[in-house]
Amino acid sequence: MEVNDKLVDKLARLSRLQFSETEKAEIKNDLQKMIGFVEKLNELDLEGVQPLLHMSEEVNVLREDEIKGSVSRAEALKNAPAHDDQFFKVPKVIKK
Repeated sequence: MEVNDKLVDKLARLSRLQFSETEKAEIKNDLQKMIGFVEKLNELDLEGVQPLLHMSEEVNVLREDEIKGSVSRAEALKNAPAHDDQFFKVPKVIKK
């Protein structure tokens, strides 16, 4: 696949980016190297190689739930900049 100015311009438009002429030349060179690398992978013989779905054989390795201590409500509210006796007070962010 050839990387030309038309392709770089199309990718820039789709990604809503603007490049100078020197940046376009650098990007064109980088894209050509990336495509060359992927094309090199196509030369590998992958006959009989199964796709890798997971990095390890382990499935859903989860820890057991443990009940641990937590801070009290008063302790949690102690350093809050604004609060009442039960809740943190925050500025309103949704307008009608």
